[in-house]
Amino acid sequence: MDDTWKSVLSEIEIEVSKPTFLTFFKGTSLLEVRDSIASISAPTYITAEYLEKRYYSLIKKILDKKLQINSSLVFISSNKKSAGTKEDKENIGPLFSPKEEKRVARQERPQRVRKDYTFKTYAVSESNQLAYTAGTTVAKNPGEKYNPLYIYGTVGVGKTHLMQAIANEIFEKHDIKIAYLTTEEFTNEVVEAIRDRTTTQLRKKFRNVDLLLLDDIQFLSGKERVQEELFHTFNSLIDKGKQIIFTSDRPPHEIQKIEARLASRFEGGLTVDIQPADFELRCAILLIKAKKFNMELSTDMAKIIADKIIDVRALEGFLLRLSTEATTLNKPTSETTITNLLGRKKEKEAIIRPDDIINIICSFYNIKNTQLKGAKRDASIVLPRHVCMYLLKEDAGLTFVEIGNILGGRDHTTVMHAVEKIGLLLSNSSKVKEEILFIKNRLKEDYLQ
Repeated sequence: MDDTWKSVLSEIEIEVSKPTFLTFFKGTSLLEVRDSIASISAPTYITAEYLEKRYYSLIKKILDKKLQINSSLVFISSNKKSAGTKEDKENIGPLFSPKEEKRVARQERPQRVRKDYTFKTYAVSESNQLAYTAGTTVAKNPGEKYNPLYIYGTVGVGKTHLMQAIANEIFEKHDIKIAYLTTEEFTNEVVEAIRDRTTTQLRKKFRNVDLLLLDDIQFLSGKERVQEELFHTFNSLIDKGKQIIFTSDRPPHEIQKIEARLASRFEGGLTVDIQPADFELRCAILLIKAKKFNMELSTDMAKIIADKIIDVRALEGFLLRLSTEATTLNKPTSETTITNLLGRKKEKEAIIRPDDIINIICSFYNIKNTQLKGAKRDASIVLPRHVCMYLLKEDAGLTFVEIGNILGGRDHTTVMHAVEKIGLLLSNSSKVKEEILFIKNRLKEDYLQ
């Protein structure tokens, strides 16, 4: 068990930040695996609870890969310092009573489906009304109408949010098996299955789900073997009445180098587009997102921001900076603060170059430019690379595609997830927040004089 857990931890260390790994994963152990139930020990009750809430899916994915099983995880506290008290006795052992263990056996939340991406947090206007209506219809009765559902639109219009909102709604109301992944991840799964001669297991994995969601389907272009596998998976699921949802940056007929039979399958259900957010929708998004940062944002403030920033993802990035500014100055958000920050944002976008950010990142983390742009995923390189992606997006104003091209030709979805990950770390990790603030100050000192 020790060797297995060491192997699991080595992969987890690559996926999470160093502070998170040292704080929550160091000191854990795999006690036993019996009847596909893995018992994992953590140093304290709080640590065990945190791992269950935040990293259940990640741990399960890696452990299942190592042991070739479909496990359920039980987290146990090993803290027995005051075991004589009633409170401590309650805190020692599995977090779930026998009755609650039945809930754990329920299909787990799909990995990387964000809990905050729901229909309640999805702002609606004329630009996305049809897609929203289709999404809520599918969520009520998956597999019965609009199958497949194909959602397309440019980057940053809310395709992924809507797709994950559907997944969250179905997950809450139906005990069914859901698979959510990007087309890049699906491609990697197919390639690994061919290499490891495990295509039978791959087919079993994807042809036995009740809901399949594939993000950025346009990246199937030119990948014949992957298209073939998806074609047969598609037919198998549709024949069983299972729901399929795709997103793309373009309609099916505009995807180049894709088999006609697969394109026709995409168009066999409902195809809906999401237009870029209009002014009213951007205002609504700002007011909804502000609650996430516990900010008091008036309608007039939202109008000032929405008038200057068009990209939806950039809106959330600006709110994060606005929240940081308010916390740093210990002052409530005001229209003056917003106007000043918008002015500084414009100045930075005009002056800061990508190379400026890359050079400071390499200097701060003591790594080489080639390492930052390379393929290695060592823990000492992954965090700097993600921070670099975040700053290239938020401070240099580059698109996800542009950032991917600069940093070794990476897929834009990889960049998108890295930016989201750093955004979450800024809220949860004071160390990462301090590092980014230091790097930003260095940028200001060295390049904005």
